[in-house]
Amino acid sequence: MSKRIPYEQVEETIRKAFIAIGMDEDKAATCAAVHTESSAAGVESHGLNRVPRFVEYVRKGWINLDGEPQLVKAVGAVENYDGQLGVGVLNALFCTDRAMQLAKEHGIGCVTLRNTTHWMRGGTYAWRMAEAGYVGMNWINTESCMPMWGSVEPSVGNNPFCMAIPRENGPVVVDMAMSQYAYGKLGVYRLAGKKLPFPGGFDVDGNLTDDPGKIEESMRILPTGYWKGSSMAIAMDLAAALMSNGMTGSDIDQGGHGSCGGCSQVFIAFDPDLFGGHDENQAKLDRRIDAVHNARPENPDRPVAYPGEHALANLERSRREGVVVDETIWDQVRSIADGNLDVVDIASR
Repeated sequence: MSKRIPYEQVEETIRKAFIAIGMDEDKAATCAAVHTESSAAGVESHGLNRVPRFVEYVRKGWINLDGEPQLVKAVGAVENYDGQLGVGVLNALFCTDRAMQLAKEHGIGCVTLRNTTHWMRGGTYAWRMAEAGYVGMNWINTESCMPMWGSVEPSVGNNPFCMAIPRENGPVVVDMAMSQYAYGKLGVYRLAGKKLPFPGGFDVDGNLTDDPGKIEESMRILPTGYWKGSSMAIAMDLAAALMSNGMTGSDIDQGGHGSCGGCSQVFIAFDPDLFGGHDENQAKLDRRIDAVHNARPENPDRPVAYPGEHALANLERSRREGVVVDETIWDQVRSIADGNLDVVDIASR
């Protein structure tokens, strides 16, 4: 069952939960803001729902609350950092901001990060770049959790990729895993007792299914675009590892530090007005989005939307009416905030 909780109450409860596990107040406030906004935008799988797992990982020593990005090497507009297995959200925010600082100086900035932990909602960092006026791209490699096309067992990560275009009338933001549905989204549907809108993987007998629990059981999530999704996933895995001088997905598999423990990440920011005028560029973007909105919809009651449009609408509604939460997970996080750290990550089971 789900219900709406006031935005500020969700954020404050998550903040208290992070403080309860030993995070300092400033870091806890930053992470709570990111988790709350993710849930509010409709990505609850990487917002509130991830708090119990984060607590579990901290208690196991898989996340270093004191870890800070350490500069390894800088060459022009490119910098490489070691994340020290620190808090993934904080490491990623640092690298996002550093990429934008480099882009301000050079027109483009690229920051690569190795030995970090789960960044939660990947779109957080693309949105941040777009809202600051930059074209943004970021991606990550993960442990093997998706079969390569033609395989029946996990052998590649679903490796989320994000891209954002800074449009004053609403940024265009793509935030996608290389699987049709990320495991976190499967958990959201399972907890709600719902089927997936479209088939998302195979059951243990090899049948395509829209049952999220059966896909979690088989671990045969469906790559986006079948063979194309798994091909993109392996390419992004290798690129992230090379660019950061970090681990590949198969190396992460051997690390034993949970989801994304020790992963590699890439953040790129680009000045969109480097070769054209700002007003002209914004008019160009608006013409293109107008064409999207004018496309005849399959369902007249559901107009065609650009990537990120629904997220903005969800965020606005959540601020007005409250954030949608799963009641069981909400009770778990409240319990953590009260000092009970014996949690069970039901969202991923």
